[in-house]
Amino acid sequence: MRTRRSVRPARVLAAVLLAAALAVTGCSGTGDAADGAAGGDRKAARAEGAEQGAPGGAADGGAADGARATAPPKAPAQHVIRTASLTVQVKDAPKALDEARATAENAGGYVGNETTARDEEGHGHTRVVLRVPVERYEEVLTDLEGAGRLLERSAKAQDVTDQVVDVESRITSQRASVARIRELMDRATKLGDVVTLEGELSTRQADLEALLARQESLKDRTSLATITLFLSEDPVEKPARDDDPGFVDALAGGWDAFVTVLRWLAVAVGAVLPFAAAAALLVLLWLRVVRSRLPRRPASATGAPGPLPAARPVRGGTEGGAEG
Repeated sequence: MRTRRSVRPARVLAAVLLAAALAVTGCSGTGDAADGAAGGDRKAARAEGAEQGAPGGAADGGAADGARATAPPKAPAQHVIRTASLTVQVKDAPKALDEARATAENAGGYVGNETTARDEEGHGHTRVVLRVPVERYEEVLTDLEGAGRLLERSAKAQDVTDQVVDVESRITSQRASVARIRELMDRATKLGDVVTLEGELSTRQADLEALLARQESLKDRTSLATITLFLSEDPVEKPARDDDPGFVDALAGGWDAFVTVLRWLAVAVGAVLPFAAAAALLVLLWLRVVRSRLPRRPASATGAPGPLPAARPVRGGTEGGAEG
């Protein structure tokens, strides 16, 4: 009995010690494996950073790769043609024109075209075309609007990005085509082949020059905005007159009415005169030509004059005087 009791505690103690040893061994093995994996990752990251030239190790290399991977793609540049038209009423057109020139030149632009005229009343009217950089487009518009009273404004923006990209692509292809033709010319040995290649080279060179000219035009129109400015002077204000009319005003009004009546009479006479002349000419032709050729009517029997009645003898003194 004593032996059995002493054997059982020993077995239990041995089992507990074995479980503790296994637990300690498993934990140390897991830690060593984790440390080994972490060390391997660090070494791999350092090696990758060294290959990419990043001295900061795995953290810097990973951050750079992540930033490079998440960076958004660069948006293509837009090419827009901007045009505007302004009509401004000013008091002094030449002065406003000088200010507009200075505004365009200070913005890095220039004056493209200019026209100045005066109407019958002496008011000046100026049309000027300004070319300014696109970056200063809105600023220049605001300055020009403040030169006077804005009467009208219109602006337009035309996106020609597709045209610019298409022209650039065609230029690249055309240059490669010209280079191939020149290579063929260098290797040609027959005169006929050389002549044919020269004609083809001239045609493709002309096409290339046309594309280059179009590209230059698009570049000029997209880099510089066009502003057409119309300047008109204010009408001259007449002095205020007294509201109560006087003798001079009445006389002037009567004279104006008299002149107006005479003018209308002259207009009426002038309008009727051609018809009166035509009517007089027709009457004259009737009397001189038509009437003289018409047959005359014969005198009727009833209408012919009869014999004159005989004179009655006078009685009285006449008869006595005759007898005596």
